[in-house]
Amino acid sequence: MINVAILGFGVVGSGAAEVLADNRHVIEKNLGKAVAVKRILDLRDFPNSPFGSLVTHDFNDILNDPEISIVAEMMGGSHPAYDFTKACLQAGKSVVTSNKEVVANFGAELLELAAKNGVRYLFEASVGGGIPIIRPMVNDLASNEIISVNGILNGTTNYILTKMLDEGASYADVLKDAQDKGYAERNPAADVEGLDAARKIVILAALSFGKLLDPGKIHCEGITKITAEDASVAKALGCSVKLIGHTELVDGRVLAMVSPRLIPCSNPLAGVSDVFNGILVDANMLGECMFYGKGAGKLPTASAVVADIIDIVAHMGQDRVRAPKFEVAGDADYADFSAYKCRTMLAFEDVAENYDKLEKLFGVTAKFSHGRLVIVTDEMTEAEVDQKIAESGLAVLSRIRFL
Repeated sequence: MINVAILGFGVVGSGAAEVLADNRHVIEKNLGKAVAVKRILDLRDFPNSPFGSLVTHDFNDILNDPEISIVAEMMGGSHPAYDFTKACLQAGKSVVTSNKEVVANFGAELLELAAKNGVRYLFEASVGGGIPIIRPMVNDLASNEIISVNGILNGTTNYILTKMLDEGASYADVLKDAQDKGYAERNPAADVEGLDAARKIVILAALSFGKLLDPGKIHCEGITKITAEDASVAKALGCSVKLIGHTELVDGRVLAMVSPRLIPCSNPLAGVSDVFNGILVDANMLGECMFYGKGAGKLPTASAVVADIIDIVAHMGQDRVRAPKFEVAGDADYADFSAYKCRTMLAFEDVAENYDKLEKLFGVTAKFSHGRLVIVTDEMTEAEVDQKIAESGLAVLSRIRFL
């Protein structure tokens, strides 16, 4: 019998307990070993839960129990989740997690600590919910050099943008609808301002290029400034609008960013709608590979957590097990965002005298669209676009990059 402890009995934590209990026969058949939850840490009691008798309020009950070999951390936030994870690894217990904040901030340290203590630290559920992405990047793409990763990494923002594009509704109206349906939190800032996606793209960048960037140091835009007019212009351009996490190497340095993007309908990410996630990995031998599915939710995310538990059990006693490996990025590892190059859609107030000025500055034809003067630049660096906007002396109503 392999005993597991769960830290945090919220949506994902309770889901993991359900998966382990409801699928226990399948898991035992596939592993040849039984896996069961022995302890659950939470501040609350759950008298009506079938797992209520397993709840403890004292972390030491788990830490000091020699029969518990795997801990599933699903508390959310950095602390005390990081502190508990560190203590478990030091005590010789493997840890699996869905906590993207801890992985994005402390992943390199915790992986090193796990290796030092002969245990494992896995985090499949931290990106993409139930979509398998971490393990394929570590194992299946190990023979490839990653060129870039582009991902729709947040279901809340994708739902909002899908509705804005399909129905022409305003951001405020769709946000309220998303909150009413439980897709968005009452305080949606982490989602709509891009922080959630930033943490996830930082993790994917670390797996791709070996450097763990600080989420607070990458370029990050949310969707709060996207308007119904932007959605209409996107449709006129044959594109959809998606919040995209992007990472690539630029002159040997790691670029990671989050921003709304105009995506041509020929790109598979354009068809990822509602609360679904999609991750497009470009590798030098494989080419483009798409990962798609439910990026959140109780059972999809819990399934990814349990998959990590099964992975650990399956490899117990083996000295050489492939694990994620990356280090904290230094200042020299960050690419210069101002040198990032792409095409950009710019919208200005539709005033006749602006036409000639913009066409001369950007060398492209200005078009009237939905009450705005819209231009699509050639491929230019961020610095070049900034300079030309400054030279125009005009206020930019919208600025959305193409993918």
